[in-house]
Amino acid sequence: MNDIQLNRVDLNLLPVFEAVLAEGNVARAAARLHVTPSAVSHGLGRLRQQFNDPLFLKTPKGVVPTERALQLADAIADVLARARRVVATAEPFDPACSRRRSTVGAPDAIAAVMMPRLLKVVQQEAPFIDMALRYALREQAFAALDARTADIAVVPIDDVPARYVSKIVFEDRFQIAVRRGHAFADEPTLQRFCEMQHVIVSSAGDPRGYVDDVLASRGLSRRVAMTVPSFMLLMAVVAETDLIAALPKGLLDVHGARFGLLGIDSPLPMRSFLLRAIVPKVALMDAGIEWLFNLLDGPSPQVSV
Repeated sequence: MNDIQLNRVDLNLLPVFEAVLAEGNVARAAARLHVTPSAVSHGLGRLRQQFNDPLFLKTPKGVVPTERALQLADAIADVLARARRVVATAEPFDPACSRRRSTVGAPDAIAAVMMPRLLKVVQQEAPFIDMALRYALREQAFAALDARTADIAVVPIDDVPARYVSKIVFEDRFQIAVRRGHAFADEPTLQRFCEMQHVIVSSAGDPRGYVDDVLASRGLSRRVAMTVPSFMLLMAVVAETDLIAALPKGLLDVHGARFGLLGIDSPLPMRSFLLRAIVPKVALMDAGIEWLFNLLDGPSPQVSV
């Protein structure tokens, strides 16, 4: 782009693009930017003229980006991240004064343990920073990071593409969760495990999971009598029925007692899994994201699962 063309572009509109893309809603984008919804709508109108594309299409629940907007997202995020880094060198990021909003993407089993503790630290060090949580599994986490709808993701994953920075924040393993007084707790054998009725988490309702693959490798199977979309709902179901479930030990340690659940070591050998905090390399140019990422250093008592 030459100098004359650049002079015709209002770079102040790029944060409007970023906010609408992140929030998927004009009113929420306006609140994020501390302006009126009409100001955001006016800004979108000017952006549409500049890029000769609708950019965002209305839906009953808000707006969705066009294909052209998705193509622009990474480049605009890069421009804004670099600009913020330049500004940060003149006015260093100060968590005690910052009024930004930070978003973490994670599965609910991780978020239910990590977020309350992380929020406590953030409120102590950065009382004006607001926190948001977005549900994200492995693939969803990368999509959310690339779309800048999440600043940081914490997910159980082994391989991370080179364009991201990652670090291990915890190692966890599965236990079998049952309600107190359940007969399985008296004789937790592999045979009885297979005879029990199970409940698993599946956002799509698929009754097959990791445990079934491990059982199949031994020529065994189980009955999945129910699927639910979240781990917290799963614990509520286990607490009120004879269904049993495989759950992360960290989740049971923190929330099992309030549901009246027992955690039993699995009679089926299952591998442990690593939880990694992940952030795009370019995003670390933002001092605020770098600060939040540093809060997740290792399995400390403050933020570990």
